[in-house]
Amino acid sequence: MVKVVEQTATKVVQQLAASVSKKRIGILGGTFNPPHVGHLIMADQVMTQLGLDRVLFMPDANPPHVDRKVAIDAADRVKMVAASIADNPNFGIELAEVQRGGISYTYDTMLELKRKHPENEYYFIIGGDMVDYLPKWHRIDDLVKLVQFVGVRRGNYPVSSKYPILWVDIPLIDISSSMIRSRIRQGQSIRYFVKDSVAKYIKERQLYHE
Repeated sequence: MVKVVEQTATKVVQQLAASVSKKRIGILGGTFNPPHVGHLIMADQVMTQLGLDRVLFMPDANPPHVDRKVAIDAADRVKMVAASIADNPNFGIELAEVQRGGISYTYDTMLELKRKHPENEYYFIIGGDMVDYLPKWHRIDDLVKLVQFVGVRRGNYPVSSKYPILWVDIPLIDISSSMIRSRIRQGQSIRYFVKDSVAKYIKERQLYHE
């Protein structure tokens, strides 16, 4: 009986130690077509307000949304993300979806990451405008068991959901990738909308001009 109690106590201690040592990792997925300062501010605010260890930017290969965006080659988008976050050691890139290719389903990606990195707790960051779409996400009922969703309040979108959401308030940054692409096509300045290194990359490769 004593041995059973000791074994149980040891197991509890091990479980507690494992939970304490887990790293809290934010995931900011997206097409990043191109990445802009709004993405950086969102990632930084969520990280600092929730006390996360890191935030990983995760470019998708092919987004599964009905209104699928026409994205440039994933290699270019990855390089622009890398240029955007180069000066922040708490930011990183997760290439699981780009490397896998095809349609990017968040459930498949997070299942893969949880298997590879059981030491991590994942916080999946989405804009408040995306919360209403969660019921349409692939295997959402299973996905919410793998990650903690973090909703970034945005405009007048509701802050209620049948799914567990951690809400974070950040300053409203009314910048979008589509706006930046439009400005480039019109020959307008995108300075301060994106990092200088990203603007340089876009100019050198003549991206988004068509």
